[in-house]
Amino acid sequence: MCKLCNNPNHIAPPKADKPFIPLNIAVLTVSDTRTLDEDTSGQYLADSIVKAGHTLINRKLTTDDIYQIRAVMSAWIADPNVHAVISTGGTGFYHRDNMPEAVSVLFDKEVAGFGEMFRLLSKDDIGISTLQSRAVAGMANSTAIFCLPGSTGACRTGWEGILLEQLDNRTRPCNFVPHLMRQNPMHG
Repeated sequence: MCKLCNNPNHIAPPKADKPFIPLNIAVLTVSDTRTLDEDTSGQYLADSIVKAGHTLINRKLTTDDIYQIRAVMSAWIADPNVHAVISTGGTGFYHRDNMPEAVSVLFDKEVAGFGEMFRLLSKDDIGISTLQSRAVAGMANSTAIFCLPGSTGACRTGWEGILLEQLDNRTRPCNFVPHLMRQNPMHG
């Protein structure tokens, strides 16, 4: 059983013997129907970020409007104190699901493996329906952006199966943390 996420099917990767570096992480919920008080997925991510030792630097909710999404994301990408953004919602196939289109143009580099890994991990929970997930990730101005589906289960899969380890500087053989520190001298 994994000591990080308590998942009996997960084996945590080896950790380097060095101190943990906490990151400043923002959470964006994209929904036309929910409020922050009703947002269980965003709350799960916020709680998980803090439990892992990181700082929840900001949390917002916006509609599925492509330009509202870009405005929030662009402000966080431009803020040198934001190391990573995790979004929930807007990654499906409905006409108002615009997250991939909104953020992809902001990426300096896409992290193609994120969506692939997310769909692979999701198959155990939702079967072949995982094919319809458009989870995406990328880097923009030394800020990591991870876009997850809106369900709490999908956020749990993304956090426990990928992000918990990849946002931990001790995870070997590699993780995202060095890429987030290059332009941001906060953690040297």
